[in-house]
Amino acid sequence: MSTVQDTASKDKLNASMANAQNAASNAAATAQHVAQNAAEQIRAHPAVQQAHQSFAQYMAQLDKELSKYPIINQIEAKTQVPKAYGALIAAAVFLSTIFVNTLALPVSNLVGWALPAYLSYRAIETPAPEDDKQWLTYWTVFGFFTFLESLALRPVLYYVPYYFPIKTAFVLWLQLPTTRGALIFHHSVMRPVINNLSGKRATYAPSTIPDSSTSPYTTQAPHEKLL
Repeated sequence: MSTVQDTASKDKLNASMANAQNAASNAAATAQHVAQNAAEQIRAHPAVQQAHQSFAQYMAQLDKELSKYPIINQIEAKTQVPKAYGALIAAAVFLSTIFVNTLALPVSNLVGWALPAYLSYRAIETPAPEDDKQWLTYWTVFGFFTFLESLALRPVLYYVPYYFPIKTAFVLWLQLPTTRGALIFHHSVMRPVINNLSGKRATYAPSTIPDSSTSPYTTQAPHEKLL
C-alpha cells in the first residue's frame, strides 16, 4: 500500500515539475518575443536610424582620413581590424587612462596638445590664412585655460570629482571641427573680457560659426565694429 502511495506521490511530483518547466519555458519564450519586438521598435525609431546614419557617415569619413597614412593601412592589413574601429578602440583605451591618478594630468594635457599641434603644423604649411586663425584661437583659449588651471588646480581637485575627465571632454570640445568650441569660447567669453580690461566698448554683429559641413580646418571670424 505504501509503495503504491509513494509511486503516486512521485508521479504527482514529476507532473508538477514538468508543468513548472513548461511554464518557465513559455515565460522565457514570451520574454524573448517581447524583447525582440522592443528591439525592432527601437531600431525602427527615426532618432535611432538618424543616429545610425550619422555614425556610419562619421566612420566613413574617419576611414577616408586614416587611409592617407600607409602605416595605418599596414596595421589594418595585419590585424584584419577596420582602421576606423581600431582607431576608436585605441582612443577609448588611451582615454581610459585618465581615470588613473598618476596618468590623468599628463594624458589630459597630451589630448590638449598632440592633435592641435599637428594640425597647427599643417596650417602653417598651407598658404590659406583661415586655418591659421582657427588654431591661433585654439591656442589662445587653451593657454588661458591652462593658466587658470595652474592657479587653482589643488582646490579644484579637492572640490570637483573626476576633474580630469571633465577637462579632457572640454578640451576635445574646444578643438574638434564638429563643435568649434574654441571659437565659441573666444567670441563669447575671452574677447568681451579683454575689451573690458582694455577700455574698449564694442558691439558685435551676430557671430557666424562655420558649419561642420565646411572644411574642418577653416574658420570665419565674426565682424566687429568699434564705437
